[in-house]
Amino acid sequence: MSVVGFDVGNLQSVIAVARNRGIDIVANEVSNRATPSMVSFGSKQRYIGESAKNQEMSNFKNTVIGLKRLIGRSFNDPEVAEFEQQFIGGKLCDVNGEVGVEVSYLDEVTKVSATQLYAMYLGKLRDITAKELNGSVSDVVISVPGWYTDRQRRAVLQASKIAGLNPLRLINDNAAAALGYGITKTDLPEDKARNVVFVDLGHSSFSVSVVAFKKGELTVKAVAYDRNVGGRNFDKALLDHFVQVFNEKYKIDVRTKDKAMVRLLAACEKLKKILSANASAPITVENLMNDIDASAMYSRDEFVELIEPLLQRLEAPIKQAISDANLSADEIHSIELVGGSIRIPAVKKRLTDFFGRELSYTLNQDEAVARGCAFQCAIASPVFRVRDFAIHDVTAHPIRFQWEASQGSDDTQLDVFGRYNTIPSTKMLTFYRKQPFTIEAYYADPAHLPQGTNPWIARFDVKNVEATATGDLSTIKVKARLDQSGVLNITSAYTVEEIEVEEPVPQAEPKEGEEAAAPEMRKVKKLQKKADLPVSQASQCLDNETLTALAKKEQEMHKTDALVFETEHAKNSLEEYIYEIRGKVEGDCSAYVDPSERDGFLSRLMEAEDWLYEDGEDTTKAAYVEKLATLKAVGDPIVERSREDRERPVAARELREIIEQWAERAMSQEERYAHITEEERQRVIDRIEKVQNWLDEKLEKQSLKKKWEAPVVFAHEIRTQKQELVYFASPIMSRPKPKEEPKPEEQAAAGSGTATPNPAEEKPDQARRGDGRRLNFHCSHPKKRIEPSSLFSAFSTCHTGPTTRSR
Repeated sequence: MSVVGFDVGNLQSVIAVARNRGIDIVANEVSNRATPSMVSFGSKQRYIGESAKNQEMSNFKNTVIGLKRLIGRSFNDPEVAEFEQQFIGGKLCDVNGEVGVEVSYLDEVTKVSATQLYAMYLGKLRDITAKELNGSVSDVVISVPGWYTDRQRRAVLQASKIAGLNPLRLINDNAAAALGYGITKTDLPEDKARNVVFVDLGHSSFSVSVVAFKKGELTVKAVAYDRNVGGRNFDKALLDHFVQVFNEKYKIDVRTKDKAMVRLLAACEKLKKILSANASAPITVENLMNDIDASAMYSRDEFVELIEPLLQRLEAPIKQAISDANLSADEIHSIELVGGSIRIPAVKKRLTDFFGRELSYTLNQDEAVARGCAFQCAIASPVFRVRDFAIHDVTAHPIRFQWEASQGSDDTQLDVFGRYNTIPSTKMLTFYRKQPFTIEAYYADPAHLPQGTNPWIARFDVKNVEATATGDLSTIKVKARLDQSGVLNITSAYTVEEIEVEEPVPQAEPKEGEEAAAPEMRKVKKLQKKADLPVSQASQCLDNETLTALAKKEQEMHKTDALVFETEHAKNSLEEYIYEIRGKVEGDCSAYVDPSERDGFLSRLMEAEDWLYEDGEDTTKAAYVEKLATLKAVGDPIVERSREDRERPVAARELREIIEQWAERAMSQEERYAHITEEERQRVIDRIEKVQNWLDEKLEKQSLKKKWEAPVVFAHEIRTQKQELVYFASPIMSRPKPKEEPKPEEQAAAGSGTATPNPAEEKPDQARRGDGRRLNFHCSHPKKRIEPSSLFSAFSTCHTGPTTRSR
């Protein structure tokens, strides 16, 4: 069973797995510990992750980034149309009510929703992990921003289903980082909590959370966000600056060409990283546009001045989180930094000045969230035993229920889950109705949602509601639950009816001489009768039929990608073989080629090469495999003959050495072989002569063959003869000498009372071998000696590490 955590970031994602008594980060196909979060579409296949990054410059119009920002959003959201479009190369469009991207895939214009894009990317992370673990991947824990709405969370869960994954839960970024921090601490207090502030500045957003740690648990006390401040905003500030600089310096308007904008943005990202380690650095873009190589110098001070408005926005979320947590500066234990953009020196300085203390760098800023996800998956998995650690996370957005007024009541709404309500959480609501009714869930504070987000969450229809038998209102109990992923559901609804039941009261039997007891008395007892009610649900996410269709479509796309990959691999194998075998035929293996076939085979190789770069440039996998098999039918025997000509003399020499060795032993007159009978010795000698004759015969026939003719004997056959000879002779010549019978004089001495050694009186740690010498058995445990008969039981007692037994 896999134990995997996915930290899906806006720029790149990190995969963590629980194994080897710890958490490991999985490297992708190019050995990077982080995989670019992007999907690109081509005329034959999709490119995801690293391959999409390679396509970014040449295929930027069909390359989609910002998957984390698009999923679960509507195309009509102002924030999507006005803000997100600046960072996404593809053309945004509407796909069944959700934002999507219009791309060219398989030479056709295709609209792909954000949920599909997210599922495609999760499939890539799944494949990377499966290759690392040498097995399938199913159960995962995925990180999401704490400010995600119910619709976004549902979309991530559905994208996971499309990708064939089973998400055990979604975990907020801040909670995952806190878990990775706290679960490894052995000095957490048991009474007074340790308050830690986590500051996370990622590629697209900024978050601050205050977490209270105790032994075995963490509690998120407050959290605040700025959803539109991150590393990409610093890049955008540099991009806008140099667009103006190059316009003034070279009289070019970079904005008029999309490709020039993409190249300049890449240069700005690189400059930002360089300025984190240097006071100044050049920015250079060769052939930016109009055959102009643009360049300029830029200093860190200029950069700090440029991003000052963004730095000022960092303070508000920090103040809000600390205020909501009701903490003073003295009550904060440490400030932990998370996120790749936190490395900018100006950001560190601003945070240090604000808190008035040194910052803490306990966590790996890029991998902390992924490690927390893997820990959470290990906690939920029955395969791993993890230290008990409870997570009390909170919801960022309060949720309100609304319904139609009922008879005798004017109440139509209730804030069921308030801000900072612990998740998971369950609330029980009571309604009085005579007929079916509807409950609608909304966010109670739309101002704190992403701009343009629909505050409506879901509608729940409670059915089969009827009046009581007396015509009164029925009492309906509705159980609402905010699960551990932060998703809202009504898990059950049922009617509650009180009924009266008469029960007999037991009477004592009359004693002798007393009058009979009064007639049997009965008491009335009230019981509650429950009946479940069906509840239907409607939300902004995909229905089951659409979800199934998208999952099937994703499988087809994955098969197409796999076929293209296999076809390219077959093509490369053919090309590699052509060059390799040609070099051998014209070089080291030339003597092993039939002179009558040499020119013809070289001509076939030339024809195959020409075909490969002309008609075979774009063909099927089967065509490449067939062409390769045809060439190997001639080329492989050539290589085999060359190899055998080198290995055969070595194998023959090894066999002759073994023959001499066992022949010498079979004819030896040494004392250690004295107990071997002449018949047994002769059997060994006969087998040696048989092998010797076989080898001489085969080598003689081989000497008559031309080098380009098929071998008579192979090296592996000679080595097989060697092994069989050893297996035959070894049991005979290595048989131990039988134990000698006592001499008559020794028996007489024993009868006359002469003392002789008694095995039963020997020391318990000694035994006798067949040759009469004593053997001592010792346990590895110091100062502990055991008898031979109890060796294994003592070993299992003394051994302290894990053991693996095999039969």
